[in-house]
Amino acid sequence: MSKLTDVPTKRQTMKRILVLLTLAIAGMVTSVTAAQAEVVSNYTVSYAYAGFVSCANGGAGEYMTGRIDAHNLITSTVNGNVDTWQFQFQPHGSLVGRITGDTYQLTGLTRGTYTDSLQDDHRTLTYVNSYQLIGPGPDNNLLVREIAHVTINDDDEVVIDHDDWSVECN
Repeated sequence: MSKLTDVPTKRQTMKRILVLLTLAIAGMVTSVTAAQAEVVSNYTVSYAYAGFVSCANGGAGEYMTGRIDAHNLITSTVNGNVDTWQFQFQPHGSLVGRITGDTYQLTGLTRGTYTDSLQDDHRTLTYVNSYQLIGPGPDNNLLVREIAHVTINDDDEVVIDHDDWSVECN
């Protein structure tokens, strides 16, 4: 998604799920079976952002540019016949409005769990995503929340697919 205010389509949601599943599977291949949580990945990545934010500029919207740093942490725990992955992505940064020159602060957290039954290949993915873009003055703030859950049976069929989004300007 190129804009902070975009609501993803089903295709984008499935792409996100497939990326998370790919990360989880890649981590499984390199992990060692343990009874306690093992850190699989712990790093910070920095990237440039440019996109339109409809809540900015007093609700008139404007393009923003800036740098976002995201701390990513993934752990894995194997207990019995279940492999459980916990992940946390925490972005933060500053964006500047191209019209107003106002500086906005970005903060957020995505936290989730991926479980894989080693016995029957039943998998679930659940995550909660929340981020805020906080600007100066009234009506310049953006709040995005998402709660998602996917269950995949041992025939690789998605049997539960729930994705609930909300986007607020305040």
